[in-house]
Amino acid sequence: MTASDKNKNFMNEVVALIEGGRSDDYGDSEVNHQRIADLWSVILQKPIEPHEVYLCMIAVKMSRLTESPKHRDSWLDIAGYAALAEKN
Repeated sequence: MTASDKNKNFMNEVVALIEGGRSDDYGDSEVNHQRIADLWSVILQKPIEPHEVYLCMIAVKMSRLTESPKHRDSWLDIAGYAALAEKN
């Protein structure tokens, strides 16, 4: 398998996660991340916007990758959060 094929497979998996698997588990991404922003706003006692949720979730995945840089699921999640952030 070429590098290009691996990249295509990776991106196809990201799309499948955000349009299928994860949305089946957590509902519409825009609604879910607004809900997270609302909850974090209460906890942090300051307004949090959905785009900040995406940034923070990417940071969580980056932190985990520092310990386990080959953990594929974290890379998939980062790409998924980036795609959702751009979409929303």
